Amino acid sequence: MKRDVIDCSGDSQGDALLGLRIASIFIIYIGSSCGALFPVLARRSKFINVPKSLFDFAKFFGSGVIIATAFIHLLAPALDELGSPCLSEAWSEYPYALALCLLSIFSIFILELVAFRWGTALLAKIGVHHDAHGHDTGSHAAHGPEGNISNTSKDVEASPSDMISSKSDEHQHRVLDSAISQVIGVAILEFGVVLHSVLIGLTLAVNEGFKVLFVVLVFHQTFEGLGIGSRLAYMKLPSKYNFVPIIGAVIYGFTTPIGIAVGLGLRTTYNPNSATASIVSGVLDSLSSGILIYTGLVELLAHEFLFNKEMMESSNARLTYALGSMLLGCGVMALLGKWA
Repeated sequence: MKRDVIDCSGDSQGDALLGLRIASIFIIYIGSSCGALFPVLARRSKFINVPKSLFDFAKFFGSGVIIATAFIHLLAPALDELGSPCLSEAWSEYPYALALCLLSIFSIFILELVAFRWGTALLAKIGVHHDAHGHDTGSHAAHGPEGNISNTSKDVEASPSDMISSKSDEHQHRVLDSAISQVIGVAILEFGVVLHSVLIGLTLAVNEGFKVLFVVLVFHQTFEGLGIGSRLAYMKLPSKYNFVPIIGAVIYGFTTPIGIAVGLGLRTTYNPNSATASIVSGVLDSLSSGILIYTGLVELLAHEFLFNKEMMESSNARLTYALGSMLLGCGVMALLGKWA
């Protein structure tokens, strides 16, 4: 968050407007939860008839929100926090925020690489081939395209009953593999957003510029919730795991209110401008920015556009609509960075 005046003392600024600060817990909870839950519930509801074009708008708008959050609302504050005058000179001798962001990006990449290699090896043992890049198929999946999965024993003649059994097993493995991929992708995305939401809730609870920050964060959390909710809504999971997107949306709704509640509890001792708070916030913001940068550029942009056969073969009008929605979300979220 931006600071007009640097105060390195241990004095808290969080006692003013205490009633409104307490009310902000519930107001931001409602905004966050509605933003995250609406796309999930609307897509499943038989009574709420939302056009597919609106769902597409929410999905791509949310992608833009997430990418702007990474750069404007996480990486930029991390640079300020770890470059604070309240810290020792050693912190200014190296761009630690950028280094931690870089570490986070490669850590997430290696984690996913290991997870996919492990999963592919397991599928190979049961005679199923998985193309992790998914160039042959299109998908609406939140994590990326479903892989091209085929039985490796094509040269062996099979009876009709064997072929039916093989196709059934292949479909089952395809569904399972796609579900695991989506859960990993959304879990990584939500982890980064949750860290960010708790931190801004903590800051809001004690910030002296509460009124402006509060209004901005209501919109901020609602738009960010829309981004998360639109990704959750497009997850294609086996029916017994249909509760996962709802749980993800509910968890997001609680994160910022929890941060505000903790901040109010610590308001007499917590100063967001202190050296300790700057280090903790800066490190967590840096790591969270790396998570969202990787997720936004790789999982959302590359997989939704470049590796998505349906999108690559779609009309110019649909492609322009998707890009315009994404750029609008990015622009709105980047503009909010002027105040929060």
